[in-house]
Amino acid sequence: MTRLIVAAGGGGDAVAAAMLDAALYGDQDRALILTYAWDRLLVDPVPGPRGADNFTGLEQITPAVQAVPASARPIAPAGSTLPRLAAELPHTFALIDPHHGAEGITRQLEELVRHLSPTSIDLLDVGGDILARGDEPTLKSPLADALTLAACCQVNAPVRLLVAGPGLDGELPVDDLRPLFGALVHTFTPQDVERISQVLEWHPSEATGMLAATARGVRGICEVRDAGLAIPLTDEGPTVHEADLDQALSRNQLARATMATTGLGEAERHSREICGHSEIDYERTKAARLGRPTPTRLDPGAVLAQVAEFEAEAQSRGATHTTFRHITEALNLDGTQREELRQLLLSNRPEQYAAPLWRVAAGA
Repeated sequence: MTRLIVAAGGGGDAVAAAMLDAALYGDQDRALILTYAWDRLLVDPVPGPRGADNFTGLEQITPAVQAVPASARPIAPAGSTLPRLAAELPHTFALIDPHHGAEGITRQLEELVRHLSPTSIDLLDVGGDILARGDEPTLKSPLADALTLAACCQVNAPVRLLVAGPGLDGELPVDDLRPLFGALVHTFTPQDVERISQVLEWHPSEATGMLAATARGVRGICEVRDAGLAIPLTDEGPTVHEADLDQALSRNQLARATMATTGLGEAERHSREICGHSEIDYERTKAARLGRPTPTRLDPGAVLAQVAEFEAEAQSRGATHTTFRHITEALNLDGTQREELRQLLLSNRPEQYAAPLWRVAAGA
């Protein structure tokens, strides 16, 4: 009895997939989660997703699919959260390799279907940008979701499309998503979050962090990303809805355009043409601007003063919460300093921790 979950955008979608699998099936045999190694620049200084040749210690499942065990390691300078996820969660994490385009991902899925004969296949997206058309001005990272959607629509097996945490990725307004939803599949609870609580302490995903926080009852406005995007934390936050896979494909211009792609560069060109940008281009530009960080110890007094100033400004904008990732970027710190910053804040102001978010407004 094996279930297969495809984490549509990688990163936090894989964590959400593990939480949903445990919530729905308890301690039964855990699902295999097929996911990208695409952790963005806070973890991985190399732009774009990692492929199998960026790791050592992978384990072959099928000719085109390899698992990422706890003992696997990304090859420097690349970074990845997947080995640590494999160490801390009971699921098997297998690597989506998009470097052969949607055709390559389709081949991976077909091999897994033949090898596992899964009892169910779910395509899970946190936030809902997989339902985008492609021309929305708020759409920032459509490529990964489009490729997995294109691949899942070409597999000769039933696939259920699920959206968790509507709007929490900041890509599409919840009002635009709501008419596209079918059945309510699950509403996450604090007990569900406890199953992955240790991962939330270190994993940088903002959307899945907010998903977990709303499941724990946190409400307000959360600032995220380097630009300080404001995300409402509402009662819809912890919900998981089914959406129609064929309807998603008919809406998603980029997914349709990439269905026959055989390389990541080819898929990127479609993204530039349809969406006006490629998120990997954005990462390339940002990586060139930031350069290679030289790890340094934080000055606690100076950092706490900067945080206090940041909090005052965030409150003036109406924010009640933020992520440690956003604070790190707002203070112009690099990704290697995120955990040190987090520990500094927790040791000095533990009452402001709204796990896994940081409360910036009194009484929020």
